[in-house]
Amino acid sequence: MTLAIATATSDADSPNYVVKIDAGTHSLLGDEGPREGGQDSGPAPFEFVLSGLAACTAATLRMYMQKKAWPGGRIKVDTQLHVEREGGQYIRRTVSVDGPLDDSQRKRLGEICEKTPVTLFIKRGTRIDTTMQW
Repeated sequence: MTLAIATATSDADSPNYVVKIDAGTHSLLGDEGPREGGQDSGPAPFEFVLSGLAACTAATLRMYMQKKAWPGGRIKVDTQLHVEREGGQYIRRTVSVDGPLDDSQRKRLGEICEKTPVTLFIKRGTRIDTTMQW
């Protein structure tokens, strides 16, 4: 069963690393920043990954709060990819939830952050099967 579909196309006449992306029914551009030789005309690949994590976290928290009929305010999720000196990588996620929530509700939302679908996807890793077509 397919859960999501995305396609990236880089044409021979495209500027450096600009790619046309079709994600489901949405079209957008991806690119690299000038430091990597790109035009910065769209998010870089890791920015797409972080965006997916941030979006999933915010949407999951909103759904959970609605289901519980908790007072809702603004949900903001900041994500950053870091590289350690030893070469390890980690994501720092900062979640802000405005609204009159008590300590137990805030604690529960923190627990829910660790159970969002994209969080679990990233944490467990996923096999990639590649087929080359000529």
